[in-house]
This record gives sequence, C-alpha cells and structure tokens, in this order.
Amino acid sequence: MPGWESFEGLINHERIQLVEEGAVPDAADAATAEAHRRRQAGADEFEVWGAFKDVPRRKDFAFDEPSDLAGIRARCKAAPSTLPAFTPTDDLLQDRMHGAWLGRCAGCALGKPVEGFMGRHNGMLSWQRQKKYLTSINNSEWPLRDYYPQHSPAETETGSAGCPASTREQIAFMETDDDIRYTVLGQVILDGYGRDFTSSHVAHAWFDKLGYQQVCTAETQAYRNMVMRCDQFRNWSLLQDSAHAAELDATTDWTFVTHHLNPYREWIGAQIRIDSYGYAAAGNPELAAEFAWRDARISHVKNGLYGAMFCAAMIAAAFATDDPTAIVEAGLAQIPATSRLYTEVRQTIEICRRHDDAFDKFEQVIGDLYAILDHYHPVHTNNNAAICAAAVLLAKGDFHKGITFAVMGGWDTDCNGATVGSIVGAMTGAKRAPTQWTARLHDTLRSGIIDYHPIAISECAKRAAEIWKRVQGRAS
Repeated sequence: MPGWESFEGLINHERIQLVEEGAVPDAADAATAEAHRRRQAGADEFEVWGAFKDVPRRKDFAFDEPSDLAGIRARCKAAPSTLPAFTPTDDLLQDRMHGAWLGRCAGCALGKPVEGFMGRHNGMLSWQRQKKYLTSINNSEWPLRDYYPQHSPAETETGSAGCPASTREQIAFMETDDDIRYTVLGQVILDGYGRDFTSSHVAHAWFDKLGYQQVCTAETQAYRNMVMRCDQFRNWSLLQDSAHAAELDATTDWTFVTHHLNPYREWIGAQIRIDSYGYAAAGNPELAAEFAWRDARISHVKNGLYGAMFCAAMIAAAFATDDPTAIVEAGLAQIPATSRLYTEVRQTIEICRRHDDAFDKFEQVIGDLYAILDHYHPVHTNNNAAICAAAVLLAKGDFHKGITFAVMGGWDTDCNGATVGSIVGAMTGAKRAPTQWTARLHDTLRSGIIDYHPIAISECAKRAAEIWKRVQGRAS
C-alpha cells in the first residue's frame, strides 16, 4: 500500500513538487514517465521512486532553501527584535493561554464545514464558493458573521457543508480534528520531555497516540516510512534517556523519511502541528521556531518547515505584542530570506498595504493573493501561510475579524482558522474573546487523544501555562 493515495497519484504529485522545488520541467516530465513505466513493469517501490533521483535543477531558480536548522538560521535576515519582554502575572498568563486555545478551537470549528470547498468548482474559486453558499441564504451572511449554516440553497452549485457537529445549528463542543489533535500532541510531548524534546520523541508520540487513519498526506507517508525503517522510535526505554534520543535523531535517515513516496513534503501538515510550541515559547519567537523545526522535520522539508517555523514564531510573538506587523515580522525573521515563502509573505504584506490594511477591503486582498498563489495545491504551505499573515494584518488583533478572514480566504479553511485563532486569541485573551464564538464550545474538547477526550479547553490552557513556566525555568 503506498499510503495516502494510489501509487500513480503519488508519482504525479511528485512531478509537481519537483518543479516547485526548482527542477527542470522537461527532466521532471521524463522522470515521471519513467516512474510510471517502472510501475507498470512491476518494479518495487524503491526502484519506481528511484526514477526521481538526481533530477537536475534549473540554473535560473532564484531560491536557496535548506532544511537543516543551521542552514535555515544562516539565511535568515538578521534584525534586532523589537518585541517587548513577556513577563506576565499568573492571571494574565492563564488568560492569554486560554484565549489562544479558545481561538484555535473556534477558528478550526468555523472552517471545518467548508474545508471541502478548497478547490475550484463550477468556475468558482475556493473563497467564491463560500460567498455563493452564504449569500444564497442572505446577503447579510457575507462577510462571515457566525458559524457556518449546515444548508444553503446553493449547495448544488457550491457543494455541501460537512462536519455537522461544527455547524451553526449543532455546535456544542470542539470536535476531533487533526488541527486539534496535533495541538494536544505537542502539549503531551512538552509535558513529557520539556524544552529538550527531540524529533525522535515526536515520532514516538505519533506511534503511541495517533492511529494511522488519523494522519493525512505528508504525515501518512512519513508514518509509513518510519514504520518501515525506524522501529526504534517505538522503544520507550531508549527514548527515556536523552542521550539515546539525541543519538536516534543524529543517526536516523530523515531524508528517506521525508522524501520516499512523499510528494507532500511542502504541504501544510507541519504548519498545523506547532501551536503548542508557540504557547510553550510565548514571547520567544526564535525558540518557538526551533521547537517547530524539531517536530516538522520528521515529515517535511524546505517551505514545509518554514511554514511551521513562521507560524510558531507568530504565535509566540502574539503573547508579547498587539502590533500585527511586528507579529508577522517576528515570523519572517525565523525563516530564510532566500525562500519562496519569505518572498510570498513579503508580497502578501505589500498587497495588504496597497489596500490600506483595511478589513473592509478583504475581497480585494483575497483576489490579489489568488492571482499570485492559486497555482499551489489548496493544502500547500505557502498559499495558506499567506492567508494567515493577511488575516493577522487586517484583523489588527480583532478576534472576530481574524478567524473570519482566515476562513473566508479559502483553501485550507479549518487549518487557517485555527492558526489565526491561536494568534488573535493570544492577543485578546479569554476574558475579552467574543462569547459569540467561545461560549458555544461549552469549554469542551473531544480531541480523540487519550487523557484529552473529553477535556475542558480551560484545562488545556492551564496545562499550557504550566509548561511555559517550566520552559522558562519558573516552575513552582
């Protein structure tokens, strides 16, 4: 079994991925044809995937995109941090953590029913499908004002809403979702291993807490590859010893894990896994980005890593400042200035400025983003990270505007709603978060993870605050 989809589908996606990484298109086409030929001839998976080895890169490819942490940091655009120190009282810390957790849950739930609208359909772009769905009910439904209604007169044109437990008519808790399971899993890792956790600890947590059917795309392929080659990650006694865990990190063939049958290695999966690292490093974007890298590297490379680091750093910065530009800049400071993601987020900032960073011009902003980024798959890292950055800039700390823009922007709606929810929730805090969005969750998370199913969202926030103190060396 190839994993997430058919072998033929993986081969075709690999061709797209190689070209995005700078491969010569004709050479990528030839490698793809050869991979299909080998597959049809009955070759094993290693011989088939070997057709993609050493595909030449374009000489005019303008980007330099390492995956190792030292290489990433060497290509960051150094700038002195302007963030104020985050020195909260216990009450403020708890309120901000609670706000971040509520924001992630509310933003995720808001986007879940229309996650299936991510692609083009009946001539409509992702965000246009949402607009059609809502305005066919009533023009007052756009821009988004509430959780998604379960039905619309336009369903035959737009497609139907999914996830009824997250719709306006039924929502009563945060239902299980990969965007939430990984937030819980990050907390479990940090609670168990502290700030010195390793990538091997992350891999073990997957094996211990996540079923194979609970993961998607790049995570499915990496999970499969680790099972094939890395049984040692399941050896609890090895991982309890920090020296052994570090040795596993150093000796594991991460290139195999992230590349073999994995054309999704720059998709959004790593970006949705990092919120708890941003919480644990609140006020310290550089540490948040490093935590995110340790997690992301087990399944992603290049821009897949950078999206995780960018968003973790923004979340950490949101605890220290209410300046949206400073938050986005704090994220950009942690990724290579030589990367596609850095370039495209800079373009996003300029688009927002061109429209006066005005929320009431959100359609123009979204339209301009689609003009430059809709060539990516709807669940790629770069286009969705751009939506998150634009949402932060246009919302200016407003909880409602942040999560609604992130979802109205389309593509991977629940992922973006959740990420931006963490940011605006951390900025706002639970006490000032709109009850329109938070009260209907009834402080309940059904995560699908043992010891967190069900659990009070406020309890997750309490645990996050204690983890932050331990990371800071302030545990009582």
